[in-house]
Amino acid sequence: MEPLAVEHDIPCYIDSGNDQDEIAAWILKRDPEVGYCFGWSYLLKPEILSIPELGFIGYHPAKLPRNRGRHPIIWALALGLEETASSFFFMDEEADSGDLLSQQVLPIHWEDEARDLYDRLLNVAEKQIATFTPQLAAREYRRIPQDDEKANYWRKRSYEDGQVDWRMSSTAIYNLIRALACPYPGAHCIVEGEEIKLWAADVINDEFEDVQHLEPGKVLAAGHDQVALKCGEGVVAIQEHEFEEIPDTGAYLG
Repeated sequence: MEPLAVEHDIPCYIDSGNDQDEIAAWILKRDPEVGYCFGWSYLLKPEILSIPELGFIGYHPAKLPRNRGRHPIIWALALGLEETASSFFFMDEEADSGDLLSQQVLPIHWEDEARDLYDRLLNVAEKQIATFTPQLAAREYRRIPQDDEKANYWRKRSYEDGQVDWRMSSTAIYNLIRALACPYPGAHCIVEGEEIKLWAADVINDEFEDVQHLEPGKVLAAGHDQVALKCGEGVVAIQEHEFEEIPDTGAYLG
């Protein structure tokens, strides 16, 4: 962002941590009418929130008041949700709880991976900003209070949350893998104590018959294009992975 600011002669402050007293002093000197806070992982203190006349506008890629909190794109895909939203709101002292300024609902398609949803949200968000910025300047905007009774907060994800357990259903495994695909760090499984990254998958329940008696983790077919495995329910095809050697058909990935 710094090169862009320099190119357009925009004052730019680079923070290396979370020194909000210094941030507040820098913002105060510029006396802004409104502040935009996108991609910042800390809660802003009241001393900062109160500086701009119109306050700070925050962003959350979820259908607020539902699904406040951490990792909204990953959780939405991992949980198999059918829709999300691009939401801008007036920030307060809590996370993602302020009055809504602009919200646009987006469908989540079955074939969406993390990058697909990420890019589509970004495209919609850019259009929203172009619409509501003139409204803010003209003081012709609406504040829509969120219904806190409908709110939930997604927790911070851990390394363990990205691990595939073959006892999961094929759909759950597919959702987890697509949720953690690029630009995220990837889902993984553990084979003989080693971490194997899994980047793309598909559900192929109808391609194999009479597999109900087989244990989860059984390799049903293996080749360079995909590795098909029995799951707790159904069959999943691992299509992009980091196996150094393709597992043998009949092997068990425990």
